[in-house]
Amino acid sequence: SSNMQNLQKEFTDKGVVWLTIDSNAPGTEGSLTPEDAQKIATSWKTHQTALLLDPEGNAGRAYGAKNTPNMVIINSDGKVIYRGAIDSKATPNPSDIPSSTNYVKAALEQSLAGKSVATPETKPYGCSVKYKSS
Repeated sequence: SSNMQNLQKEFTDKGVVWLTIDSNAPGTEGSLTPEDAQKIATSWKTHQTALLLDPEGNAGRAYGAKNTPNMVIINSDGKVIYRGAIDSKATPNPSDIPSSTNYVKAALEQSLAGKSVATPETKPYGCSVKYKSS
């Protein structure tokens, strides 16, 4: 589905900085080379502001990312205001998206409106991040 890309476009158009981070170790499932990242960004028509390749896993570990996607929203004051899943249904089936609660969209809308985030944390789901061994 293009759920993530649509969300990226909606909120980057509103001035939100959308940073995508790949913290998978080189050679593991999900890890990207700079060339792969560019190809994916083009073919998936992403609207992220920037992509950070984090092969050492420093950024991912700093934010406690264990799964991908693991969404973290940081407000303009530098405070984490949401952490967790993109939505309420742990399924790759695009037909489930309309009936799910999109936690990221809700948190961004609430934050941009100057409100507190009603659901500041949820349990992320998805494949595990394949961190480089320490």
